Amino acid sequence: MRKLAFLLRPKWLVLAAVVLAFAFLCFSVLAPWQLGKNTSTSARNDLITRSVDADPVPISDVLTANGFPAEDEWRRVIASGAYVTDSDVLVRLRSIRDQPAYEVITPFVIDGGPTVLVNRGYVLPVEGTRAPEFEAAPAGEVTLNARVRQAEGTSREPVEDDGRLQVYNINPEQIGAAVGVDAIDGYLQLDDAQPGGLGLIELPQTDAGPYLSYGLQWLAFGIMAPLGLAYFARAEIRERRNSRAELANAMSGEPDIEPEPENKAGPDEEEEFTLPTRREKRAKARAASRPTTPSDPRLADRYGKNR
Repeated sequence: MRKLAFLLRPKWLVLAAVVLAFAFLCFSVLAPWQLGKNTSTSARNDLITRSVDADPVPISDVLTANGFPAEDEWRRVIASGAYVTDSDVLVRLRSIRDQPAYEVITPFVIDGGPTVLVNRGYVLPVEGTRAPEFEAAPAGEVTLNARVRQAEGTSREPVEDDGRLQVYNINPEQIGAAVGVDAIDGYLQLDDAQPGGLGLIELPQTDAGPYLSYGLQWLAFGIMAPLGLAYFARAEIRERRNSRAELANAMSGEPDIEPEPENKAGPDEEEEFTLPTRREKRAKARAASRPTTPSDPRLADRYGKNR
């Protein structure tokens, strides 16, 4: 346990707390958030895919006392009734094909039934962000082909700008209270070429998006963070062990053994040729300049050096 005592130091405790908190967030918040978005996106795509080929049904087949069931979203329906004139509401901060837009909401009274909000489509702003003029909803009895949509939550209170009531979300309770109608939960989104229709709001793309890969990445980060902490702790332990071993060797007083040069020739190997040093050159020059003895001429004559 003494080897791990350094882990109780403040810097290691802070590091461990940060790593564990990050791993906890990865497993409990970040990964479930992305995986949940992937699940909801996949469920929405399934509903859209089924609704594309399905025939429209009377709105009474999907209408309940509480509005429209979630499993019937995007389903095509046929509704007969009349628009509530002079009660249009604009939805702000919408985007159509990467352009800012307003969506137009008008209440619609179903024959023999309740009032439902109808998203008639979009209009583009003029002069920057000002809401444009648009065609009013037709009066009298009409029949609509539309898709069932779920209500949105509320974020801000309605505002009035340029003489028109504007909201930030399609929430039947909020809009109904603002225009004086009792609208059911949920709304209808018009198909193409319908009475009172404006710019067509196309169906969203049915790709799954990157949410699954993002969720798996957060799970991987949650696993890697504690493993990284364990790696650095192990490296610190190994470094401390090596330092103690070097200190013990230094205190033992053992002389250092000088290693033999690597280029020393073996018994069966020829030594590497090197040029003579300056000292060797001077010694050779002195030996050559020494005076000859009396026997040198005789030896030279005997061996033919003077011939």
